[in-house]
Amino acid sequence: MNSKLTAVKQEISKVLRGKDDEIDMILCAMLAGGHILLEDIPGVGKTTLAVALSRSMSLSYRRMQFTPDVLPSDILGFSLLDQKTGDFTYRPGAIFTNLFLADEINRTSPKTQSALLEVMEEGSVSVDGVTRALDKPFFVIATQNPIGASGTQKLPDSQLDRFFIRLSLGYPDHKAATEILMGRSSQSMDDVQVVMSGDEILQMQKEADAIFVKEELLEYIVSLTEKTRGYEYLAQGISPRGSIAILKLAKAYAYYMDRTFLAPDDIHAVFYAVCNHRLILNTKAKAAGLGPREILNQILSQVPIPRISLQP
Repeated sequence: MNSKLTAVKQEISKVLRGKDDEIDMILCAMLAGGHILLEDIPGVGKTTLAVALSRSMSLSYRRMQFTPDVLPSDILGFSLLDQKTGDFTYRPGAIFTNLFLADEINRTSPKTQSALLEVMEEGSVSVDGVTRALDKPFFVIATQNPIGASGTQKLPDSQLDRFFIRLSLGYPDHKAATEILMGRSSQSMDDVQVVMSGDEILQMQKEADAIFVKEELLEYIVSLTEKTRGYEYLAQGISPRGSIAILKLAKAYAYYMDRTFLAPDDIHAVFYAVCNHRLILNTKAKAAGLGPREILNQILSQVPIPRISLQP
């Protein structure tokens, strides 16, 4: 594995134990320049993860608790009249940071959700006809609680598609949960050390994007996504945007594993994280008790893996 990113993982693991696979996927999503949706119950470490990530990578960090009264201007900023000069002065919103944690994104209004998602897509803020680019690197980690829909505004499927991956941290295992109670599972957030810089992240993003990919593997990704369209258990399959996300995240995963070329295993490793929130299951799937994971595993087993020489 990449030594620098392994060091980041070790720092995060000081305060978040037993979540190695999830940390791996989040680091890969950041390498691919994507945004992350964490869908989970409260109290499993979502905020801890975001803070530790920002500290270890020396990124500026802001958290906003989304509530029904949060306005787009709170995120984007606004122009304020200066009484002395008579001119309007722009006051930047909370989004002007490297890592933005949108906590409980489904508890705010669709208008505010749309404002955030537009910034995620464009990488810039437009207020009063003036467009201001955000500093790079820029990542959004949004959270939502899948249990209890009272007072929430569910993200439409078209907006879910804007997130690169959707993950769930889940409960800690028995050993980690016991260590938490014994006070031995984690150190203080002050113990998380800086091991990377923003400039290093940007350089790594370029290197990950340059991973060698054979044409047969591009066709394999297309075949997988085409299989989801019209599949017997799906009302909606993976869009071309989803295909691009699979490729980018698979290349980032290959880089994370310290390789210079893409392999089918890289595609398999990221397939569920990229695709699980982009599918719409039909009534037949629900009647059969199938979820996204089972259906995606079926698709992986039904599409032939290309036999190729992987080296450039």
